[in-house]
Amino acid sequence: MSTNVTVWYDSQCPLCVREIRLMRRLDKRQIIRFVDIYGDEGCPVDRETLLARFHAREGSGPMLSGAAAFAAMWRAIPLLRPLGIAARFRPIAWVLEKAYLFFLRIRPGLQRLTHRLMA
Repeated sequence: MSTNVTVWYDSQCPLCVREIRLMRRLDKRQIIRFVDIYGDEGCPVDRETLLARFHAREGSGPMLSGAAAFAAMWRAIPLLRPLGIAARFRPIAWVLEKAYLFFLRIRPGLQRLTHRLMA
């Protein structure tokens, strides 16, 4: 089966690694291509941009970031597809993006906590 979603992730972030591990398990059809931004594969944008927000691309479409990127990944996973489709509606997309922006503010503390728990 061909890949129709590409996801760029930070392999040095314990939260990201856990999230990607879960998404790989849920991606039973293996149609998501997970790209480590520290790997040898080229990245479509600079690493700083990729580290600042979550990024994905559906097919050859535009680069998506934040909640829209998560929604693209969810649409590729049957279990999460309804949430990904719902995220196409403006009010829901707005709420998800606000939640994502809140997460970005607390992410450093969560990363430290996760790193301590995994050590």
